Amino acid sequence: MAGIGLGLTGSAAAMIVRKIQNNPMPGKRVGIIGLDTSHSTAFVEALNGDAPDPEYNGYRIVAAYPWGSRDIQSSTERIPSYTEEVKKRGVEIVDSIAILLDKVDVILLETNDGRPHLEQALTVMRAGKTLFIDKPVAGTLAETVAIFEAAKKYKVPVFSASSLRYMKGMQDIAEGKTVGKVLGADAFSPAPLEPHHPDFFWYGIHGIETLITVMGKGCKDVIRIYTESTDVVTGVWNDGRIGTFRGTRTGQHEYGGTVFGEKGVARVGPYSGYEALLRQIIRFFGTGVSPVSEDETLEIYAFMEAADESRRKGGAAVSLAATLEKARSAMKKNIKI
Repeated sequence: MAGIGLGLTGSAAAMIVRKIQNNPMPGKRVGIIGLDTSHSTAFVEALNGDAPDPEYNGYRIVAAYPWGSRDIQSSTERIPSYTEEVKKRGVEIVDSIAILLDKVDVILLETNDGRPHLEQALTVMRAGKTLFIDKPVAGTLAETVAIFEAAKKYKVPVFSASSLRYMKGMQDIAEGKTVGKVLGADAFSPAPLEPHHPDFFWYGIHGIETLITVMGKGCKDVIRIYTESTDVVTGVWNDGRIGTFRGTRTGQHEYGGTVFGEKGVARVGPYSGYEALLRQIIRFFGTGVSPVSEDETLEIYAFMEAADESRRKGGAAVSLAATLEKARSAMKKNIKI
């Protein structure tokens, strides 16, 4: 009888734990927009797993709206299987963002396609929900500017970053703890092109964010050399430092870089998963303070758009400040927030 009693007690305790996990506290209910990326399933696995990391602080993904790109095959073909995968972890699938917003407190905007991001983000911000936007922030630089302007208008915290920003050792290098002041850097990542997006918005952003993370803000202009297999973009910073990005479309795809500092040379990489980024997202949900400034995020996207303009001009140097100003003017003229 004592054994039976202990068994029932253990079973009851387990049921209580599962009930708590399946019903997060108010303020910690997470919703996902977009089940067309492996980021979504990775975040569900981490937050809704049987033993979540205590640093995730009780946040749980409770509902998801699956769409999502409707015309990029690599995205649309994932949605059915990813939908079934997250349902097994207790995620409710809903038919609209409006329904989703009624069920959650904070949002992970995971749609792989940047083109619907502005419309989706505006719906979220008008509802006053704190928002993480996975890469790319939007489908154009002007729309990226619009999202940050809308965040200020609606007083909603917004954060966006590539998971590569939080590769092991990256933050220590950026803060001068590893090689002292960073004097220059060479970063690399895959850079496959997707015809609906500016060239680097789709994937090259990973290596470009790596570069700007370690170099810091202040890139003045860029020059791009393009071939079908490779891109090399050279950026000159205001203080004369030089940083380069190599985007690859053939051979073995890897992520990383080399950083040259006052006290030595350091390597960054390899890629180490989504968990470090997710911890930053969870802290952001709790504090409402983005760990990456708006200015730095906009510089990343201006770098990519200026690189596209350099390609169009046959490799001429293109100013980031002029590129960003052009995007701000286009936003004011064409986009209503």
